[in-house]
Amino acid sequence: MSQWWVYMIRCADGTFYTGISTDVARRFEEHASGSPKSAKYVRGRAPLELIYSKEVGTQSEATIEERRIKRLAKSQKVKLLEVKLSGL
Repeated sequence: MSQWWVYMIRCADGTFYTGISTDVARRFEEHASGSPKSAKYVRGRAPLELIYSKEVGTQSEATIEERRIKRLAKSQKVKLLEVKLSGL
């Protein structure tokens, strides 16, 4: 059984994109390359920066966490990143 991750990308325009994957490095490369597998939202918003990733378990749990993060205001997302960085 694969482990699922939730991740956040900062786009060149300062916006955030949140997604889930079992392989964050591969998925980020798909986004960054602008391949047909990249999310439409990030196309044309390069350069991209992977700024957050968190292992969450099952696909269902990852989807729930993705939705929770997507509902946050930008200021709350920034705070989430600060908490993650301070914990390192």
